[in-house]
Amino acid sequence: MNRKILWADDEIELLRPHILILEKQGYKVTPVTNGDDAIEKASSEHFDLILLDEMMPGKTGLDTLVAIKAHDATVPCVMITKSEEESLMDQAIGQQIDDYLTKPVNPSQIIAACKRIIDRRSLQRRRLSEDYMQGLAEIGSKLALGAGWEDFQRIHQDICAWEMELDANPELGFGQTLVDQKRECNREFGRLAAREYADWISTGEQGPTMSPGVVRRHVLPLLREKTRTLFCVIDCMRMDHWMVLEQVLKDLFRIRREVQFSILPTATPYSRNAIFAGMYPADIEKAHPEMWSRNMEDEGNTNRHERQFLDHQLRLNGIEFKPGHKYIKVIDLEEALDTHRKVENLFNHEFVSMVWNFVDILAHSRNQNDIVREMVPDEAAYRSVVSSWFKHSPLYQILQAFRERGYTIVITSDHGSVRVQRGARIYSERDATRGVRFKLGRNLRLEDERTGMLIDRLDSWRLPPGARSHTMAFATEDHMFLYGNNFNHYLNHYTDSFQHGGISMEEMILPVAVLTPR
Repeated sequence: MNRKILWADDEIELLRPHILILEKQGYKVTPVTNGDDAIEKASSEHFDLILLDEMMPGKTGLDTLVAIKAHDATVPCVMITKSEEESLMDQAIGQQIDDYLTKPVNPSQIIAACKRIIDRRSLQRRRLSEDYMQGLAEIGSKLALGAGWEDFQRIHQDICAWEMELDANPELGFGQTLVDQKRECNREFGRLAAREYADWISTGEQGPTMSPGVVRRHVLPLLREKTRTLFCVIDCMRMDHWMVLEQVLKDLFRIRREVQFSILPTATPYSRNAIFAGMYPADIEKAHPEMWSRNMEDEGNTNRHERQFLDHQLRLNGIEFKPGHKYIKVIDLEEALDTHRKVENLFNHEFVSMVWNFVDILAHSRNQNDIVREMVPDEAAYRSVVSSWFKHSPLYQILQAFRERGYTIVITSDHGSVRVQRGARIYSERDATRGVRFKLGRNLRLEDERTGMLIDRLDSWRLPPGARSHTMAFATEDHMFLYGNNFNHYLNHYTDSFQHGGISMEEMILPVAVLTPR
């Protein structure tokens, strides 16, 4: 199908050779000699591109542009001018031209402009298709060779980037292919975690940065250099969520993105306490028995001591503030607005830490509310809602305020979430915890060992030992643990919901972003 170009120039006859070359390239060119004819043509039929001579008798190119845009604001326009005056170009750009060329123009310039504007989408789709197939092959090669944790850091970020590309270009049709690829990656990641997690959490430095190492690696060096610092933990923020927020922040900050792995279980009482304390749960219970709750399903009580944990971690590393560091937990809109109203008071502190709960609240609301579930049917919508929330949130305004005061900002998450699709039968005593991605209880048993992982020595995974005979089970890939009673009822209830606590790239491989003001 020929792409249609309208070309308005009072010397159009002199441009016949250019028009012939364009037509040989597959473009259909309609020539006119003045602005009025251009407006009439543009009003009566659709064109893929309009070329406008800036200096024509009667209506100028700028006047013609205004009239054409009033009829169709989306039609691409290129201004062709003899003048290189900056004010003229500013005026044309302000009136939404897509490009401009300076006379005399040669055919190659015109063809290049056409390709940039008319053919851009098809060229982008072709490039994306080629890049995706190459990326798919590279991921497959890494998996075949036995990908390690460093490989999975890159693989997960690459998959998130492709998901964002497909959000913008759904017509590429790679959605199901990417879903299948991610499932295969999660299967291999689960196997890797089963083999190596105990090594990752050992006292050595050979594995990834785990939750207890986040402050030590990314925050303490800034504080030792006397850098004014904001440390922000966004509950349940996945890597893909952060990548959409990066797009909002990139013009304001220089952003260095690194990676940390959440400890297991990938649940707030464990992973977030580990970040603030700089310790694994078993060590927290020993060091702070009065602040460690044995009822890990009561999140309201299990994360009440983050401020104290962080202060203790700072003191252990020889860092104290007078006045002390400021800690804020934001769990609803009222607290968010209040924090924004009082943001000036925060600048009295060299170090400020915050916890923001919106992303986690959204996940829970979606699981419990049919209207929210309809608004957020899949990961693409989840990313979109997180981005929209952030752009209009007090948090975004607070980050801008800290930027203006010259703070360095460290943003991370305590854990992510995975969209569960497949039920896995589990058997236990009545005292087992209720979560569908991990369970703690006596005599746990999986019907199919491929759906999860059992550990019976909690201390070997640096978890509090619990009661006698307690074991812990972690779901892998996109499985959810369900009991045999009413299995189908709960399968229908939980399928497609976002859950956390288990082993997947989405839950474990998390961003640590260091933002410095531009």
